[in-house]
Amino acid sequence: MVSPAAVAATSNDGVQVGTYEYLIAPDYDGLASAREASEGLTIGLGTFDHLDGELVLVGGELYRVGIDGTPQVVTDGRTTPFFEGVRFRAATSVPVPPGTTCSGLGALVTQAAGSADGMIAVRVRGTFTDLVARSVPAQSEPYPTLAQVVANQTVFELGQRRAVLVGFWTGPDYAGIGAPGLHLHGVTADRRAGGHVLDCIVGSDVQLSVERLSGLRVTGASSVG
Repeated sequence: MVSPAAVAATSNDGVQVGTYEYLIAPDYDGLASAREASEGLTIGLGTFDHLDGELVLVGGELYRVGIDGTPQVVTDGRTTPFFEGVRFRAATSVPVPPGTTCSGLGALVTQAAGSADGMIAVRVRGTFTDLVARSVPAQSEPYPTLAQVVANQTVFELGQRRAVLVGFWTGPDYAGIGAPGLHLHGVTADRRAGGHVLDCIVGSDVQLSVERLSGLRVTGASSVG
């Protein structure tokens, strides 16, 4: 049987393990191998079993960013309760005005993609005059809510860095499948820091690239609807 990731590697379908609704249940049990889910894909994000760190897929390389803030290449059989990825082929690329904050990127993404509906793969790379990321520690059962987990997050004030941020815009028609709006994870160019992106300020050479997904292959948990 051909895996969803292998099929998506030859199309612009996205691959997803679990759903955002599954996480906020809350349920953080791993549903599939993170390495197998990301095979053949180039960008993506997610987390690991028990929320044990942030998952970042950049250039086909799979990283885990734990609460020490250091990206580590994933070489083992770690599982994931939530993963989104795609073999990224930018359909549109535009420069981002210097001084733009992460909260302002969503409007630029939907403008570049031509719509706020569906799912849009996103890559933002260049120099950021300020970058703030986070990770969370592993959780144990009975699982606390996602809001309670985030309240105890470890924040990384990274300052000025060259970095690549990757993720997805989830439109209202995909509510419950992905995190609503723009969700980004990232790693610095030297691969020494990264995590879930909380905030950023764009420098003078940042490029935004987007690709609207034609479909989404969800495995491991029932989708919404």
